[in-house]
Amino acid sequence: MTIDEIKRKVESDEYSFLREKPLGENIILLGLGGSHAYGTNNENSDLDVRGIATHSAVDILTRKGFDQVVNEATDTTVYSLEKIINLLSNCNPNTIEILGLEPWQYLYVSDIGQALIDNRDMFLSKRAVHSFGGYAVSQARRLDNKAVRLVEQSKREEHILGSIENTRYSYPEKYFNYPEDAIRLYIDKSEQEDYDTEIFMDVSLKHYPLRDYKCMWSEMNNIVKDYSKLGKRNQHAIEHDKLSKHMMHLVRLYLMCFDILERGEIITYRAKDHDFLMDIRNGKYLDDNRQPTKEFYEMVDELEAKMNYLKEHTDLPPNPDYDRINKFLADANWSVLNGNYTPS
Repeated sequence: MTIDEIKRKVESDEYSFLREKPLGENIILLGLGGSHAYGTNNENSDLDVRGIATHSAVDILTRKGFDQVVNEATDTTVYSLEKIINLLSNCNPNTIEILGLEPWQYLYVSDIGQALIDNRDMFLSKRAVHSFGGYAVSQARRLDNKAVRLVEQSKREEHILGSIENTRYSYPEKYFNYPEDAIRLYIDKSEQEDYDTEIFMDVSLKHYPLRDYKCMWSEMNNIVKDYSKLGKRNQHAIEHDKLSKHMMHLVRLYLMCFDILERGEIITYRAKDHDFLMDIRNGKYLDDNRQPTKEFYEMVDELEAKMNYLKEHTDLPPNPDYDRINKFLADANWSVLNGNYTPS
């Protein structure tokens, strides 16, 4: 499907919800998502559309509005400006890619939308290591199970602990503060019959809000539960020949993370990596049993090692530029109230 065909499709009645409240004239940016955004689509790829919309003047003044509008029939998601700015500030991999499309991949861009694209560097920080990069690491570890690869139980515990540590990076922002050594997770020899090692924890908290602790514990518990559920989902992936697609997107995540950490760039459309990524998607790194080859896992290990190096050597600041971000949001909302937008 060409970009002109995509534009005509989005203008059809099937996408009429884009022209209705709360979207309509409030949309500031609309672009391609998924495989079409990365340039890794094939004849069977679905069309994903992603967008951003401001709130109406009334919603701004009354502090009401929406977080996002999702239309499952067309695989379309449009975020409110406030919602996506929060996600972008954390380098969320599923949303920050909308700021790294090629110009021709945008279906609509308003003045505010263009200003957001032009100022995308204000969102980049070392948080990419734990959000963008951390997501890639998590996917890499889960791929062991997606292929029904035999992983030693002790190695599996390391995978789970790594995923939990990535999640814990965001705890200071979400929950009541606690001393760094108050919650310590580590792996030690297990006394359980079926375990060589397991994750243990030392906790020393005083006068700590119960509900915050419950939420933290719930996040960690969900990760452990998620690993135990992988078997059925991964067998489904193998049976439906989707494993190579998962493998391709894992590598793509690493490559996009490297762009952010090394050069401070968001490059969603992977033109230079196209043939390499498509080789992975088309099964080059699957063996006769449709499982990832040893060479693929060695490649992933090299990618993870590079990310660990860049984590220590990136020039990105620890946090995004909140002053610029807040001023941008204030200017955008002010323009909605006044009917015009003048970039600072």
